[in-house]
Amino acid sequence: MDLGLTGKVAVVTGASKGIGLAIVRGLIDEGVRVVAGSRSGSAELDELAAGGDVLPVRVDLSHPDAPARLVARAAEFGGLDILVNNVGAVTPRTEGFLAVSDDDWIATLQLGFLAAVRATRAAVPMLLERGKGAVVTIGSVNAFLPDPGVIDYSAAKAAVWNLSKSLSKEFGPSGIRFNTISPGPVATDLWLGESGVAATIAEKTGVDFDTAKARVVASQGGFTTGRFTEPGEVADLVLLLASDRAGNVNGSDFLIDGGLVKTL
Repeated sequence: MDLGLTGKVAVVTGASKGIGLAIVRGLIDEGVRVVAGSRSGSAELDELAAGGDVLPVRVDLSHPDAPARLVARAAEFGGLDILVNNVGAVTPRTEGFLAVSDDDWIATLQLGFLAAVRATRAAVPMLLERGKGAVVTIGSVNAFLPDPGVIDYSAAKAAVWNLSKSLSKEFGPSGIRFNTISPGPVATDLWLGESGVAATIAEKTGVDFDTAKARVVASQGGFTTGRFTEPGEVADLVLLLASDRAGNVNGSDFLIDGGLVKTL
């Protein structure tokens, strides 16, 4: 299927690993030039940049002015057509709600919600210049499956979903589409890395890593597919939503969770 993305320009946040890296790979495979923002970069991202279609930018998107500085770099490719808000982090709150401090809440909202607000605010004028565009934001099933173990993350993802829906109403008439994707647990370092969610749960509950991972798969009634989602599967959905193949899809959220959510 030709997605018609050749020659487009995209900005991707949280681009150095996991879902973000898979999105960058997918976009350049479709002929898109990508401004790839991340805090620390990665060897994989540098390798992609060697081809000339990726501009890696090291930036801490929790800082108020950083998202706008990142988006502005799209001018080096001649403008902007696609923004993918992917950056985020989750810290399991194993001590419960009362142990989550104001600083914890602020840190989560800065990176998990306000980075998307600020990047989008910077991107919209550039998209308006094009006459159309797409903003795809990576949310989470926790937006509508609130979990006290990730209470601040859940609240931030619910805010992201609400933001996207509101913006779809304001800018849809101008040709800019806003959609979100809600993954369940994905096979990335955030979940399966040395300091990821599964490892943190294992340490706090006194079980081994494989047991903690199995408990994640079994949570909320279990994944009906029996496995974590792969980053490339999320990336494929991003590519479709960013393309004109989804040209009348606006203000929607797309679940990719292996059957974790059982409700309609």
